[in-house]
Parts: sequence; C-alpha cells; structure tokens
Amino acid sequence: MSHSLNEIEAMSKRAARGAGLSWGLAEEAAKGTRWLAGYGYPGPDLLADLLELNDRLPAIDFSPTSLNGLWQAPAGRMSPLISGATMSDCAIRMQEGQTITIEHVTQPLLIVPFASGAALRLGKAVAVEWGQVRLTTDGKQLCVQGDKEGVLAAQTSKVRCSAPAQMMAPTKPVMRAHVSAHCWERLGAFAQRTYAPATEASRLRGAGAGLNDND
Repeated sequence: MSHSLNEIEAMSKRAARGAGLSWGLAEEAAKGTRWLAGYGYPGPDLLADLLELNDRLPAIDFSPTSLNGLWQAPAGRMSPLISGATMSDCAIRMQEGQTITIEHVTQPLLIVPFASGAALRLGKAVAVEWGQVRLTTDGKQLCVQGDKEGVLAAQTSKVRCSAPAQMMAPTKPVMRAHVSAHCWERLGAFAQRTYAPATEASRLRGAGAGLNDND
C-alpha cells in the first residue's frame, strides 16, 4: 500500500501515543518514522516492532540511567526513541569532540532521524554507527554504508554518534512510501487506544446512529 509521508506520520503519532508514549515523544517518533520512510526504509515496521516489544512497560526502564560515559538502560535494552531524543538534546557534546555511545539499542535505525535534527542544529553532519554500519546525515540528505541486514538489525550492542562527519554519495527523500497492510493494521491497533469509546450520551449528541437506528 502506498501512503503519503503525512499519512505515515499521522498514523505513527496516534500509534505511539496509544502505546503510552508522551505526546512529545510520540510526535518525535512519528517524525522519525516519516523520515526513514522517505528514504525507503521500513520506519513504520520498526516502530510497530518497538511498540509491541515495550508495550505497557515503564519508559524509565529503557532510558539512560546516566549521560556520563556509556549510556545504559535499567532493562538492559535501550529505546532508540528516548536515547535518540536525548542524544539530539546533547548534540553540543559532539561538536566539542565527544562521541556519544549508547549500549544495547533496540531497532537502532530509529536513532538516525534524531541525528538529522542534531545535524541541523550543529550545522554539521552527524554519523551514527553500529557493527559494520555507518549512516551519516546533514539533516537534509542521508548517506548509508553497510549491508541491508546490518542497517535493519533489531538489536545492537553499541551505537556511536559523532560529529562532524563526511557525507559521501548522499540520497534525498521522496514524498510517498510503501507500507504493508499488515504493518498498517499493527499500528492501527495501537492508534485505536486513543479513541474514546462511544457512550449513550455521545450517541444522543449525534455520534453514530444514536438510539434511533433507521437502517
């Protein structure tokens, strides 16, 4: 199924909020999912996987316990959304020559859109690396080094973020992306949680057929 990036962002935001993320983080997750989809990567699938994995679990379990040295999470696996947003907020550290290293990240590709935001603030390209993979962005384009399997890894032991980085063979985003019907349904299941259930009072006010069903 082909969807506009606006549709993907809207569905991702509702799904992230339905999964219990704060409004702010849900918005960031949606923007990141859209960003990846624009470059041909399965951002919606990665988001659905992450939401299902962490569903109804405390966010603090997947957040950095300290921003000094190696970033680690109490649960032993780090949320790419929480650590990515934190990394972007700490972008000045990279400008000062520090590499931000994050341990045991789930769906590491979801960190890369946050590097895009960091790059725009710094005015310098930011590199995100794990295993044999290196993705570099200046906020407007993306360079990818590494095989598809590595880029789409579900888990990695360490993610390293640094700047400035060199852009090589950059690609630009497109305006539409393919999302499978199954993935759309998975996100939709989370999005449904944000809808208030119908009550007798709401039906009487005109939501639906009310008590007088003439069909």
